[in-house]
Amino acid sequence: MTLATSEEEALTRAQEEALTRAAAAVAEADALLIGAGAGMGVDSGLPDFRGDEGFWRAYPPIAELGISFSAMANPRWFRDDPRLAWGFYGHRLNLYRETRPHVGFALLRRWAAARPRGAFVFTSNVDGQFQRAGFPEDQVVECHGSIHHLQCSRPCGGDIWSAADARVVVEMATLRADEPLPRCPRCDALARPNILMFGDFAWHGERSSAQESRMHTWLRGLAGARVVVVECGAGTAIPSVRMTCERVASGAGGTLIRVNPREAYGPRGAISLDLGAARALRELDARLQGAR
Repeated sequence: MTLATSEEEALTRAQEEALTRAAAAVAEADALLIGAGAGMGVDSGLPDFRGDEGFWRAYPPIAELGISFSAMANPRWFRDDPRLAWGFYGHRLNLYRETRPHVGFALLRRWAAARPRGAFVFTSNVDGQFQRAGFPEDQVVECHGSIHHLQCSRPCGGDIWSAADARVVVEMATLRADEPLPRCPRCDALARPNILMFGDFAWHGERSSAQESRMHTWLRGLAGARVVVVECGAGTAIPSVRMTCERVASGAGGTLIRVNPREAYGPRGAISLDLGAARALRELDARLQGAR
């Protein structure tokens, strides 16, 4: 048993039992699907946008305007107020570039590398943290796109390009970006992140679709494999990850391990861990190491 730190509460009996079952499932797995929602990044220090209060704490200038997260994460701002649009997304781009993935990513990477039938990641996060933690690009599905890729806001065509050369300077007092703003290399219109936003009918989803196609090809090749799904920090507000993880676990006759401090409940047979992602993964790894 891993001793709790002074900042962590002692584990309950139910948590201990769930961790033991989860560790046994991972140890026996031939293949691993890792699902991740916004809660996965919180332990890396990324903002928690759950509810308007959390969003406004992260972005006081937007709180003063009374704009909710769903209203701000809308492509119309690239038309109506480009500097505010790129202030919001430019700050996030800079933040994600600077953020170091927490230890849980490295643990998942090690578990994935040890599975004889391979592993895949399915995430609704747009932050690129799995790739930064060393997961191969061709084993990650970003179902809502990636802030590290851009597209035309017009749009003038289907091109998606890397944001590696984009530099956005943001005035944090107003959350407005300085000119020049990123532009489309084809038509010189304003560029925008290749992210699926709310009310977004112009998102180019080709990159994400290709990622999903690779994942489905992998899944079709897992006949007879013991598949374990480890889902971290995926809530019910936008259930893309939860639904996919449940579907894969059910279709493969595998085990779903759901890690979520508030919404850990799942379908029959799921192992529920009501812990934060980083702690749950550390606790699981301690049991995996102890079983060797």
